[in-house]
Amino acid sequence: TALKKQGQMTANELAELLTMTPMGVRRHLNLLERDGLVRYETVQRGMGRPSNAYRLSEQAQDLFPKTYSQLTNELLSYIEMLDGAEHVEAIFQRRAQRRIQQAQLRLQSKPTLAARVAELAAILDEDGYLTEWAQVDAQTFVLREFNCAVHNVARRFQQACGSEIEFIQTVLPEATVERQHHILRGETFCGYRIRARDGGNGA
Repeated sequence: TALKKQGQMTANELAELLTMTPMGVRRHLNLLERDGLVRYETVQRGMGRPSNAYRLSEQAQDLFPKTYSQLTNELLSYIEMLDGAEHVEAIFQRRAQRRIQQAQLRLQSKPTLAARVAELAAILDEDGYLTEWAQVDAQTFVLREFNCAVHNVARRFQQACGSEIEFIQTVLPEATVERQHHILRGETFCGYRIRARDGGNGA
């Protein structure tokens, strides 16, 4: 929080602000640097030796509260009010197409449905869905999303959920996809059953 407010500070400056020893502050900074949350540059301040001045990394910005979902809902509400629900639907369709194109590039080199489900789970996990997958039998898989990256938007605009299952179905054309669990129904995860179509290669 101190770095967020001040922008850039040395260990000594942080120690004075936090009433800690410089050694204790440096231990914290080393851990934050290891986790990719801070970076530093050497600066000359005054006549003494140069010091390392620390600032937050881009990754650390995600630790602070954001109101993106509220803003998104507000803007989509204006679009719905001014242009109609079909324009909101078109926006979600455009988002789905962009995600589909990017996912297809990554999945095209995967030779089996199992490999494609595994790669799809990795894509969803990178998008913030906290995703796991498992193989049930030779042709059946389950995909579980324990976090809804668009939860607050999906509560207001159901198109977000519709585009999600459409996304999974489109990038896995050799399988049928059924949603069996749903966070918006009060369950702890969204769960999908993925089964190879007749004659498909699951393993």
